Amino acid sequence: MKVTYMNGAGNDFMVLDARGKNLDFSRLAVETCKVTNADGFMAVDTSNRGDFRLHFYNADGTRGEMCGNGARCICRYAYDHGIAGAEMTVETDAGLVPGKRLDENRYRVQLNNPGVLDLTRKGETAYVELGCPGVPHAVAEYKGDLWADARKLRPVMEELRHDPAFPKGANVNFYQELSPGEIRILTFERGVEDYTLACGTGCGSTACVLRLQGRLPGGVLTAHNRGGTLKVSLEEAGGTITRILLEGPTEVVREYEL
Repeated sequence: MKVTYMNGAGNDFMVLDARGKNLDFSRLAVETCKVTNADGFMAVDTSNRGDFRLHFYNADGTRGEMCGNGARCICRYAYDHGIAGAEMTVETDAGLVPGKRLDENRYRVQLNNPGVLDLTRKGETAYVELGCPGVPHAVAEYKGDLWADARKLRPVMEELRHDPAFPKGANVNFYQELSPGEIRILTFERGVEDYTLACGTGCGSTACVLRLQGRLPGGVLTAHNRGGTLKVSLEEAGGTITRILLEGPTEVVREYEL
């Protein structure tokens, strides 16, 4: 079985073509992610709604609704393997996700619009679900040096990840504002149960929160993750987010025969 190891801004995945195969994705997620200590596992399948279907699993074998950086990587995988053209539509558990090849390494996807967006779900911590059913995210501002303080923040973010205020659990995103429209971000992801080097839906969720708080007037967010920088572009009308575009780098690291 040929498995491709990829990453998007440091968010890394094991990827395979599962079209026409009957496979235990949950078990494969656990076993293949052990090889590289990857954050997640993705399988390409046939779809009657899009160019192909994305099955996404966390490293612990739990299924995820969608993954922003994963969707960007799977678009590159599909283009590189002749499964889709430079513009494509990906079927996910959270809904259809349009994708586009910008150049050899950069890909852009349209994230699912928020199904839930509560700015005060737990005090000053917002709760966002992108899609329906949505990818759950808790979002909060941190006033200190975010990355330098990552070690001491870990137990705080891990506790929030399991907080009953978030019924499905949550990916927890703390951000530090550097200037209007520019942040550092740190994400503790469910299913990985640790920090990841980047989180696309986390950046998208944070952009939505900032926009509705009136702190993203241009609708464009530059989000510096520890693994790389992502760009989020929003459209909003009457207090409702109508479009979220996520853009950033992708990399094919290695192919494994497992």
